[in-house]
Amino acid sequence: MSLSEEKTSPAPKYPVTDKVLEALAISRRGCDELLPEADWLAKLARSEATGVPLRIKLGLDPTAPDIHVGHTVVLNKMRQLQDIGHQVIFLIGDFTSMIGDPSGRNTTRPPLTPEQIKANAETYYKQASLVLDPAKTEIRYNSEWSDPLGARGMIQLAARYTVARMMERNDFHDRFKAGTPISVHEFLYPLMQGYDSVALKSDLELGGTDQKFNLLMGRTLQAEYGQEPQCILTMPLLEGLDGVEKMSKSKGNYIAITEPANGMFAKILSISDELMWKYFTLLSFKPEAEIAKLKAEVEAGRNPKDAKVMLAKEITTRFHSAAAADAAEADFNNRARGGVPDDLPEVSLSGAPLGVGALLKQANLAPSSSEANRLIDGGGVRIDGSVVSDKGLKLDAGTYVVQVGKRKFARVTLA
Repeated sequence: MSLSEEKTSPAPKYPVTDKVLEALAISRRGCDELLPEADWLAKLARSEATGVPLRIKLGLDPTAPDIHVGHTVVLNKMRQLQDIGHQVIFLIGDFTSMIGDPSGRNTTRPPLTPEQIKANAETYYKQASLVLDPAKTEIRYNSEWSDPLGARGMIQLAARYTVARMMERNDFHDRFKAGTPISVHEFLYPLMQGYDSVALKSDLELGGTDQKFNLLMGRTLQAEYGQEPQCILTMPLLEGLDGVEKMSKSKGNYIAITEPANGMFAKILSISDELMWKYFTLLSFKPEAEIAKLKAEVEAGRNPKDAKVMLAKEITTRFHSAAAADAAEADFNNRARGGVPDDLPEVSLSGAPLGVGALLKQANLAPSSSEANRLIDGGGVRIDGSVVSDKGLKLDAGTYVVQVGKRKFARVTLA
């Protein structure tokens, strides 16, 4: 039997009230899969009848020090379930990070050092608390139970699963067929993630669609250990600013939740009109009926920018404040009119007279002199409000407001 063919429980023994159905609807909003839904309905009904909250787990490996809004897709779902009375567990994978998650990889992921993991983990919960209610969140580290397993316990855990079933996983199957190396330690990752569910006695585990195999492993191992198997809820992966690739720090298409308000607002305004609706579904806390009404208005002729501004202000307010969101909107409009923002970075350079290409590179407004020349050819460089067209321009000593594109500015003092 494959992981996708897990047995489901019989019909709920407890009454399915309107409140239970409402909780089911909240669970399903924006999700990709809820498996098995009948089991989750039964758990919700039992919780409502007995008053015992369900244990809902989300694990994140601290592979980078900052959380971006793509991570908050599952955090938002956690908060929704937290708000209706369930116990959420924010699990930091300090042990599993040393293995490296092979999900979605076509090569072995390099494991992190303990020092990197510790540095990254220190910021994770603080940032997650911008979405979750910290007073009602249980924070755990999977080294609590993974380290004590030791070599003997790891062997006993590995004995509960077969290589054949492990090879059903798409990434392993594809890499094996392609002759791409698979390290033995990578087989340990889904086993250890599944064992987390055993240790926490979780009722529901959340993750992205790329985590389905790992989440189902939790069901399998819980049954092996005599526990009621958890349900799983997968959320879609959020495309980044490019509208193509999954939001990722490594791809540079992300919005960090610690991003300055002005930058956060502007980045949300930069997404496509089509992608905006997916962002609304997965990131907004507005009721679905309200989003549907707004979408209908746009389809009937309302400017889609109106809706995008609403989304940008909601998200910027969540991670900053309403006042910061209003100021970010004013800053964005000022820049759109060709105005100069108030918070210009100050840069001091020497070497006057200095060529404009070298100035752009040294001020970190262009990655190279050749890229600076390309920007000038495209009319994307302004100095004191005037478009620069001469790549041979040399600037004397003085202070200049330099603009590259719509969003990059600096006040450069050249000596």
